[in-house]
Amino acid sequence: MKKTLLLLLITSFFAFISCNEKITNNEPVKLQGQVFGTTYSIIYYDISKNFDTEINQLFDEINQSTSTYIPTSDISRINKGETGVKVDSYFKEVFSKSKQIFKETNGYFDPTVGNLVNAWGFGPEKPLHELDSNRVKELMQFVGLDKVAIENNSVVKQFPETYLDFNSIGKGYGLDVIGRFLESKGVDNYLVEIGGEIRLKGTKPEGKLWTVQIENPNTDGSRSAYTNLKLTNKSMASSGNYRKFRIANDGQKYVHTINPKTGYATESNLLAATVIAELDCADVDAYATSFMAMGLEKTKEFLESKPALKVILIYANEKGELTEFRN
Repeated sequence: MKKTLLLLLITSFFAFISCNEKITNNEPVKLQGQVFGTTYSIIYYDISKNFDTEINQLFDEINQSTSTYIPTSDISRINKGETGVKVDSYFKEVFSKSKQIFKETNGYFDPTVGNLVNAWGFGPEKPLHELDSNRVKELMQFVGLDKVAIENNSVVKQFPETYLDFNSIGKGYGLDVIGRFLESKGVDNYLVEIGGEIRLKGTKPEGKLWTVQIENPNTDGSRSAYTNLKLTNKSMASSGNYRKFRIANDGQKYVHTINPKTGYATESNLLAATVIAELDCADVDAYATSFMAMGLEKTKEFLESKPALKVILIYANEKGELTEFRN
């Protein structure tokens, strides 16, 4: 469903350190790999142990619970209509957070748009080639997280056809799980990044803040820096429609952010939204997605009641010039 405005880490990464090597407070442990269809980078101080095995096990558990790209995962079995699926703590927490932000955003964040994500060609299922207004209207009757509940550890849907898709919150949630794990092991200074989403705590040696770089929303595939930020004890997530989109035969542009209010894959006037807060990364991940559907003005109105959320909203003004809004 997303994503994402890539946040490039420009902090210096040292060579990989094995679990048998002794490190000082000035030397980090660094882990890198593939997960959730993208890459991850982890850097931490305070302890010399390499947690690569444990972290990959956590990733596997999250995937088996919430990935729509794994046919045997819990969410895939639920989407297929299989009964008796008991959801785990990962699923329940993602579902609970989704419910909260669904209510806060008045439905602009809604993981039940999964059927429409697939229909428009941005999900794991085959797209619909004859997708007209009548078909969109038909699919929209199954949209609405208020039509889904968890009872006795099982998902209960008002409509069996409702398709859950947590991709717009999943990367952020994965970061939270890894961050909490590191903290449980006594790591006080870390940065975890998955596909551009970031959760960080503490600092680098000598109290230096973590530095990240936000990309320009280039539509030609090139990459360039938009701005640098220095942060500590924050989560950051971004969403944008400038990379993941498709052009139909009639020239119409369709983007991966589906508007849960209309069911259409048309872009708002926002090119990219970055959200920063002292919250779980799952939360800021979901907010960033909802802002792309809201558009600039509705997002600015929403932020008036959410002072804890700091944003960088990139949009094109009336002259087509790249413009930003920060609060």
